[in-house]
Amino acid sequence: MQDPELADRIAQRMAQVDAALDAATRSADQLADDAGRHLVAAGGKRFRPLLTLLAGELGDGTVPELVDAAVVVELTQVASLYHDDVMDSAPVRRGAPSAHTVWGNTVAILVGDLLFARASALVAGLGPEAVVLQSRTFERMCLGQLHETIGPRDGEDPVDHYLQVLSDKTASLLATSARLGALFGGCPPEIVEAVTAYGEKVGMAFQLADDVLDVASSGAESGKTPGTDLREHVPTMPVLLLRRLVERGEGTAADADLLARLDGDLSDDAALAAVVADLRGHAVLAGTRELAHRWAREAAAELAPLADGPVKQAFADLAEMLADRTV
Repeated sequence: MQDPELADRIAQRMAQVDAALDAATRSADQLADDAGRHLVAAGGKRFRPLLTLLAGELGDGTVPELVDAAVVVELTQVASLYHDDVMDSAPVRRGAPSAHTVWGNTVAILVGDLLFARASALVAGLGPEAVVLQSRTFERMCLGQLHETIGPRDGEDPVDHYLQVLSDKTASLLATSARLGALFGGCPPEIVEAVTAYGEKVGMAFQLADDVLDVASSGAESGKTPGTDLREHVPTMPVLLLRRLVERGEGTAADADLLARLDGDLSDDAALAAVVADLRGHAVLAGTRELAHRWAREAAAELAPLADGPVKQAFADLAEMLADRTV
């Protein structure tokens, strides 16, 4: 954030969020306590609480409900990660062993449910509107995961299907994070709607950037081993663009070979490293970068109704930073 006073206020409130998260994930039961605090203790970007606190600054950023709302969205996100990692067989999350590799699938799923319950209890204290909003967001997240699991219907474009999955599974919670902040900050309806649309579109940029990082990063940026999604054959935009290229007959023999290897057994580290290296130099990765940048630009355009100032600038800078993660 370019404004030091804004940065200081957000940092102080983020410290309150972290303390409240720690309290919300504690349990008298030792197993529930250890497993429930595992991913929160591992850190993470806290991107969703940041959106909540920053949107609150467009109104009264001092109200205590903003901290509770920020904890709700982060708990919801963390709970979903326990389930995602089981479904994706992901070995690492946030630079630490994923919960299911430590305690097993059953415990990881139940702890995810436990954290969803904690988020639901906390959001109940924020009132009926927040409860309905969190419920509808959770529904979208579940539908996004379901549709990712079953894949596109016959005749449905896989790229369009994937973008809808991202909208529901990822962007919905970012939109809700910003919306809760604006609501409890007391912002007028046009500002609430603007930051909600911003959150949705910046969420798309965020996930597309992660698709690039799964291939292009060393692992430090994403907290995951490079190629984790490729190994588990989780659909990502670079692979979908490559598949469309080959299926339309617009690809080369090398493209077809790369796609065949991506569809094959990638359990061997050398095989995975080879396809990661080939994708890093391919035009489909550049295409995914451009998509991330496009969604970030569209997110920034939603900020037009906001008054000029440090908060609006911080939102715009955040969108740009997300796209720049792909470089």
